[in-house]
Amino acid sequence: MQPRHRELLDQARQLADSKVKVEFSGDIVIMQASPSAIHQRNLSNIRRQFDAHVPDGYIATENSDLESPAISKLRNPDLTYLPEEAMTTTDSALPAELALIAVEIVSPSNPENDWEGKVRDYPLMHIPLYLLVDARKKTVTLLSEPENGRYRLREDAAFGETVHIPAPFGFTLDTSRLLPY
Repeated sequence: MQPRHRELLDQARQLADSKVKVEFSGDIVIMQASPSAIHQRNLSNIRRQFDAHVPDGYIATENSDLESPAISKLRNPDLTYLPEEAMTTTDSALPAELALIAVEIVSPSNPENDWEGKVRDYPLMHIPLYLLVDARKKTVTLLSEPENGRYRLREDAAFGETVHIPAPFGFTLDTSRLLPY
């Protein structure tokens, strides 16, 4: 990440308190308020299912900074899975290309960040799977197979339906317990 970008990010973090999430994409700093109880409940439901299928040597982490310095991107997914050895640093930013998936519960106050900005950034950051849970629309979308800066495959489901989560997790995600906003 360029020194100017790092300085912008550090300034944004100084302004933010622990209830604000800070991300960086290109020359834009994105700050969001803490999530709602429904957001946290839906995330917990999704995480329990992924935790039962996580590959050996990987652990779940929520709200960790994933960084791709070569393309000036720093994103903070609601949930991701990283190698345990990557989690032995005091750095707050971790290499994005190590993430197995990015899971986002779409923010009702800024859905464009999840549906546009992150759909653009995550494949560029080499994150192989992107799961969007949109409680406003009662939908779940899985994007996969990043190639040439975009995801090639998309699977959509309504709350109550299932979504096939491919390897390395390899399971069927049950969405019947997700709550709408």
